[in-house]
Amino acid sequence: MNAPAAMLCRCGSGLRPARCCAINPAELPSDETGRHLAPLVERAIAAQRQGASETAERLCLDVLEMAPNRVGALGVLQQIREAQGNQLAAETLLRRIVFFDPNNFSATNELALKLLAKGALHEAVIHARNAVRIAPGNPQSHNLMGLILTEAQRPTVGEYHYRKVLELTDTRDPILLANLAWNLKNQGRMEEARALYEESVAALPAVRQTLLGWARLEEADRKFDAANDILDRMETLWPASGPAILLARAVLLGRMKRYDEALIMLDRLAEQSSDGRLGPNELTEKGRLLDQMGLYDDAFAAFAEGKRLARELSGQHYLDKVAENLTTRLGNFFTAGRLQTLPRATVREDVPQPIFVLGFPRSGTTLMEQTLSSHPRIVAGDELPLIHDITGLMPRMLESPLNYPEALAELWMGDQREGLDNLRDYYLQKVAQMRILTPGAAWFTDKMPLNETHLGLIALLFPQSPLIHVIRHPLDIMVSAMSNHFTHGFSCASALETTARHYVRVMDLVKQYRSEMALRYLAVRYEDMVTDQEATIRSVLDFVGEPFDPKCLHFQENQRYARTASYAQVTERLYDRSRFRYRHYLKHLEPVIPILQAHIDWLGYTVD
Repeated sequence: MNAPAAMLCRCGSGLRPARCCAINPAELPSDETGRHLAPLVERAIAAQRQGASETAERLCLDVLEMAPNRVGALGVLQQIREAQGNQLAAETLLRRIVFFDPNNFSATNELALKLLAKGALHEAVIHARNAVRIAPGNPQSHNLMGLILTEAQRPTVGEYHYRKVLELTDTRDPILLANLAWNLKNQGRMEEARALYEESVAALPAVRQTLLGWARLEEADRKFDAANDILDRMETLWPASGPAILLARAVLLGRMKRYDEALIMLDRLAEQSSDGRLGPNELTEKGRLLDQMGLYDDAFAAFAEGKRLARELSGQHYLDKVAENLTTRLGNFFTAGRLQTLPRATVREDVPQPIFVLGFPRSGTTLMEQTLSSHPRIVAGDELPLIHDITGLMPRMLESPLNYPEALAELWMGDQREGLDNLRDYYLQKVAQMRILTPGAAWFTDKMPLNETHLGLIALLFPQSPLIHVIRHPLDIMVSAMSNHFTHGFSCASALETTARHYVRVMDLVKQYRSEMALRYLAVRYEDMVTDQEATIRSVLDFVGEPFDPKCLHFQENQRYARTASYAQVTERLYDRSRFRYRHYLKHLEPVIPILQAHIDWLGYTVD
């Protein structure tokens, strides 16, 4: 007998909490105990196949009330909830299937795709990796890894898995070629990506996502006419332009500085939506256009609504307690007394070395990287996730029962005195595998946002590597964070106040690192890069130890594709319209000024 609605689990599965999200694994029946339920599960499966969903649902709920670990019944109920559009319940049931049956490839694959769709990339990667472990010879598992790793900013590894699919299938599937093309575009390999799009479209001329990806490639590669031609072709194929086409057209028109026309595209997009409103990405694009037009109040309203809607739709909020816990533990561990007794990794002379470009998201790190990588002896590494990876791998590599950073205490043990060298070599080996190094390069950049959170670890691993910290007026960072969606920093940018709170936590850590240990550290103001470009670049290159090269003054001619929200800005000549941009939004920033005031003063800025 089914329980009353008030007694059911909040996830919407239809089960009681004790048989669902509040389940106690210790109370689960054994497989032998639940064997008599097998005929009921078979009947549920048969009913579902015959379209008798109500019968199938009732049978599944009856089975799972007695034995909540019956995977067959969970699978049928998951399909029913999916068909009903109950995404939370469908995801919850998928998770339970994977928990009870870790080798279930179908459920693992589906769960990873569902997590990818909602933007939970870190968790999606975990399940995608498990899908490959379960079925290493299955092209579907490698295709899934390619999809997810490309979106998770690991395109070189994603490329490997896409090419593994080509090897396993021995075919040139047009959709796969388009996916690989998008991957190569994200690596900045534009010509290779363009050739694959051409091949894919020649085989399947009318695939929306393929043509849209190709148009975005041309827009990112500054070939606006080519992008426009592809969008024209799409509108010929699909006269009732869909949201994706209209948004791509708006972005392209915005890059061409045809702001009024871009806004018309967004208005058309809103008219086509079911509720007459724009989604989070469209609102953010609208805000950027309004900002360019000097309509700052309207722009901030669009940014704020975009953030609100993104929180509502994704469920992502700042992980306040998680962030507090990590930053507190880092502050407690990295103290002068402890650091005096810890070893440092030795320096590898046989390979290029990292330059760490540090800075809060939207502080100007992409401009710095684009400038440095214009130098013939410096290549761009972009956002390398390797320091974060090392924090997770550290307990295992140092054979420690503790988590990072406490696991660094193992370095006091006689058999771990070279532990930092091993962690350093892991980092350098991964860089080599990413194929970012070029002949003649002495340096590569690592500009992973918020690497400064782990400044102490970086200095232990690479004690002689330059640490270039890009500083910008905190209120300018707040405005720019509002006008972009990013999940760095425990999703702090989901709201204005949480962005400010996380900024303070990170900058407090930077203060402590600088006071407690010797660092090869240089703070560079974004404003100085804009107002005194050559002097700033000369000082940075002198700090790195490389001679000045005039190419660094013309970073906009650097043909690499910057895989960040700033990809368009760094293709333009240096401009100062983003310097002290906050002044246009001062009344909207009033809630966070008290949070940031001490750091504004410490950095030598004012609010005016």
